[in-house]
Amino acid sequence: MAVPLFADLRDQAGGLNRDQRNAFLAALLGWSMDAFDYFLLVFVITEIAEDFGTSVEKVTVATLLTLAARPLGALLFGLWADKVGRRIPLMVDVMFYSAVEVATGFATSLTMLLVLRFLYGIGMGGEWGLGASLAMEKIPASKRGFYSGLLQQGYALGYLIAALAYLVITPFFGWRGLFVFGAAPALIALYVRYRVSESEVWERTNSRLKATRTPLRSVFLDPKVLRRFFYLVLLMTAFNFMSHSTQDLYPTFLKKGLGHSPHYAVAIAVIYNIGAIIGGVLVGALSQSYGRRRAIVTSALLALLVVPLFAYSRTTAMLALGAFLMQFLVQGAWGVIPAHLTEMSPDAIRGFYPGVTYQLGNLFAAINLPLQEHIANAHGYPYAFTVVIVPVLLAVAALTALGREARGIEFGRQPVTAG
Repeated sequence: MAVPLFADLRDQAGGLNRDQRNAFLAALLGWSMDAFDYFLLVFVITEIAEDFGTSVEKVTVATLLTLAARPLGALLFGLWADKVGRRIPLMVDVMFYSAVEVATGFATSLTMLLVLRFLYGIGMGGEWGLGASLAMEKIPASKRGFYSGLLQQGYALGYLIAALAYLVITPFFGWRGLFVFGAAPALIALYVRYRVSESEVWERTNSRLKATRTPLRSVFLDPKVLRRFFYLVLLMTAFNFMSHSTQDLYPTFLKKGLGHSPHYAVAIAVIYNIGAIIGGVLVGALSQSYGRRRAIVTSALLALLVVPLFAYSRTTAMLALGAFLMQFLVQGAWGVIPAHLTEMSPDAIRGFYPGVTYQLGNLFAAINLPLQEHIANAHGYPYAFTVVIVPVLLAVAALTALGREARGIEFGRQPVTAG
């Protein structure tokens, strides 16, 4: 089994032209830096609470506001991208969230911090849908699984970079210096985007739309598109609960719950994000051969077996192993999502559709961190992890099994109102 797997990985990974590589690299860097900026807050929640003289629970509202604002960003930038193309909205989005990130480092109160993190959420929400659409529209259909997994793990890569930045920068410049530094890497994605041509799929679709004059509202009059939209929002709610319930509180659990040092928390974070990257790429690639839904369901069910090790371990070896395996499987399932959502999206609204369904799921899952922190204060962190993660994994498996997939569909050839 090992030889065919690695041969399949090799076949899916190779054979891109320069424009396809640049488009993918642009999307990967943009999503990585987006996640990097988001997770900076996760590492310094306790420091910010001390600086502003407030509780950790109140600071976690900042993550709720960021996640809640993401659908608005996906809506605004997605509609714009379906009208004018992918490239310009992507570049504007990067500049916007970079500016907000710098401003966060100069917040003078908790209220100001919360406002800025809401604005940052608008930028974060816009980036994923546009980057995924551009990349998946350019990547050949036979290679989507591998590059979907690799693209989504820009999230884990951003988390990993945030952990290392926290370790290196915070001792010298504090949490404020960390946010000021957080704007710099986004300029790399901006530079790469200047080297990427417009999506040919969008150009073909836009040409047809000009002839038919079909607006967004008429596309949504198609019952099939509308039903699928609400299904995907429900699915992405479960997916986002799965991701955030296994990630956002974990550094706080290690520091506050177990009394370990920040350096210890960073070391464990590095380990589990390596697991996330490996899992995302492998499961994404496997979904190309074995199906999107089968890959997701298998990952979610296997993750259930890891919950006791993940939530109740105490020794360093077991903490590292549990976190590694959990993120390998959780982000393995997530590795399928860029391909799955873009394939399930109508050509006419691919800038809008995958990003908004994803980010509306984030909106409904935004309560996760405050909820888990509240449960942990009453019953302890292991209980807080278990009581949320177990039903969420079951929901991901069930919803995925009940849905459909469009693996390998050819973009740019659907009727304008097709679902």
